[in-house]
Amino acid sequence: MNYDIAADIQRLKKEKNAVILAHYYEEGDIQDIADFVGDSFFLAKTGQKVQQKVILLAGVVFMAESVKILNPEKTVLVPDLEASCSLVKGAPYEKYLEWRKQNSDGIAVTYINSSAEVKAISDVIITSSNAEQIIDSIPRDRKILFGPDQHLGRWLSKKLNRKMELWPGACEVHVLFNARKLHELKSEHPDALVIAHPECDEAVLNYADVIGSTSRLLEEVKNNPHKKFIVATEAGIFHQMKKERPEAILIQAPVLDSGCACNNCPYMKMNSMEKIKAALEKLEPQVQMSEILRKQARVSLDRMMDITSGKPVTWPTEFHV
Repeated sequence: MNYDIAADIQRLKKEKNAVILAHYYEEGDIQDIADFVGDSFFLAKTGQKVQQKVILLAGVVFMAESVKILNPEKTVLVPDLEASCSLVKGAPYEKYLEWRKQNSDGIAVTYINSSAEVKAISDVIITSSNAEQIIDSIPRDRKILFGPDQHLGRWLSKKLNRKMELWPGACEVHVLFNARKLHELKSEHPDALVIAHPECDEAVLNYADVIGSTSRLLEEVKNNPHKKFIVATEAGIFHQMKKERPEAILIQAPVLDSGCACNNCPYMKMNSMEKIKAALEKLEPQVQMSEILRKQARVSLDRMMDITSGKPVTWPTEFHV
């Protein structure tokens, strides 16, 4: 870590009454200067609990949008407004809206990896760590639309025995893990436990011993007595895994072209210590949206929070724009 810039960031946090939330896929130096590190669900919940007036979200923009939707009175910063997501880009509002209109009797279960506009026309938001609980709360006689990650949706559909209409989206990082090469790697390391994120292709998941959210995979490395793990998710999680189990052997699951760094999310890696410092100095760039959009998008996020808190919810009978 560059300790000089880290010290500057710590000073700026105090001066600006700011808190830094970072995702597991950020670089290790960013995770180390963050006040809280976690997956998207944890970051959304934490944003509601912190007392500071300024929240800097070191992740991708949809995560910061979720924090802003739930905390309109806070100033929410991102290091780089261009840090998007292939799932967000693959589910543009107009096309998602048309899909909803064509299935107006369905309940739209939308992955948090989506824009604020798409959240505004969804019935409930899920993350990979709470998806099972939320889908189980939906009456079994209701049609489910699931987007934008088809691989996560297909895995949930099979595991929960719930039929779903799937939006044809995918994470550009997780789909590059290669099943054939994973089989070969597993043969080379028969003593390794394969752990994978459900955004991976079904052929990859078929080789996994444990499938779960980013935080679930971290928990597995922390608590499982196995000493060797083959990990099929974004490489940033290795930083926390090594902190939890420094003696564990961690092997990145292979991608088709083993010479590339394809298992690094290019959007997460757009953030840097320098950009974080600049954002705190200038209180820019800020995540902003109209109050109408924020309120519309909050409905689906609030339903997620209510279900995961054990509160009863009411499901709409039909979709109306």
